Amino acid sequence: MITFADVQSAARRIEGAVLRSPFLRAESISRLVGAQVYIKYDHMQATGAFKERGAANRIALLTPEERKAGVVAMSAGNHAQAVARHAALAGIKATIVMPKHTPATKVTRTAAWGANVVLHGEVLAEAAAEAHRLEQEEGLFFLHPYDDPGVIAGQGTMALEMFEDQPDLDVIIAATGGGGLISGTAIVARHLRPACEVYGVEVENYAAFAQALAGEKIHVGGPTIAEGIAVRDIGQTPLALLKALDVKMLVVSEHAIERAIATFVEQAKQVTEGAGAASLAALLSFPERFHGKKVGISICGGNIDLRTLSNTLMRHLLRDGRILRLVIEMPDRPGMLAEVATRIGALGGNILEVSHHRLFSSPHVQDAQLEIMIEARDPAHGAAIEASLQEIFTLRRL
Repeated sequence: MITFADVQSAARRIEGAVLRSPFLRAESISRLVGAQVYIKYDHMQATGAFKERGAANRIALLTPEERKAGVVAMSAGNHAQAVARHAALAGIKATIVMPKHTPATKVTRTAAWGANVVLHGEVLAEAAAEAHRLEQEEGLFFLHPYDDPGVIAGQGTMALEMFEDQPDLDVIIAATGGGGLISGTAIVARHLRPACEVYGVEVENYAAFAQALAGEKIHVGGPTIAEGIAVRDIGQTPLALLKALDVKMLVVSEHAIERAIATFVEQAKQVTEGAGAASLAALLSFPERFHGKKVGISICGGNIDLRTLSNTLMRHLLRDGRILRLVIEMPDRPGMLAEVATRIGALGGNILEVSHHRLFSSPHVQDAQLEIMIEARDPAHGAAIEASLQEIFTLRRL
């Protein structure tokens, strides 16, 4: 099994090649969840994610023969960029196999580090099969993203830094895909502060570790905004470590991930990807577990497409009641549009979009239908605007 000494060695090995990211108290998020929350800003790494730690350590451990042959890796994006960068720094050729639907930003950034990018398969498991085929055919060294002792030890350096900065943490929460980060975290926590609770976080469509630890058959699949932790074939070494080190798993919804992304933007002024927001999603979903405790979380990845980020923020505002999308049924006579605009404006609402249908959408020929999007200051303000419109019109939410 990997030991704390392995993590210490990895920390010395990667020093200077990987950023020692800040670990700071987040006042606004602490107030929001009722805990003392500290954030590890590991999305500040050169490739935007913690994966550099494991990749840098494992590449440093390659033999001369393995370096000459080159490496191949499979990844949904962040491990890909990490391997591409550190292989380039070491003068080693790298081939990266990624699922076809990996976000474009991760594909282009991986290629920008000089790697040969191969898009193959619908899911990570299919990309892995192709990577293993290339390993055999071309004699490359397969650099696994999580089921490798050198990678796990490297990922554990994040928790090592967290405890160096805040030795009295009560809880650490880590995003969990294949298990490299959470198992490395658990090794460090159990050595330095055995009483510290360690939680892994999975998204509901890919709760593979939660199922495995419960003795259930693994059944995962489907779309998720947290593609970085959308793993079917979890690491067997991490699984053994989690069992031995008594790590608990928390499963969060897609909505919780989206809310966490928006909360990081609004409350911490940080942009994260879905997987990078998983630890905060757990805090927001299960606040009673962490009330009053000193909690360490991380932004472990910040590689998100701008369109996805934009859509996520708009969906959050809609769910939160700060954007209203309404259909208003009104009499088809002069002055009705002015009445709607006057009521909204009198309460300080901002009309973002409006579409007036007079001929085909309304149920009666004497009526008109208005589709309108309104911006409000907060949920209470939005409710007041909606109530004012309901006084004279029939309306429903879109």
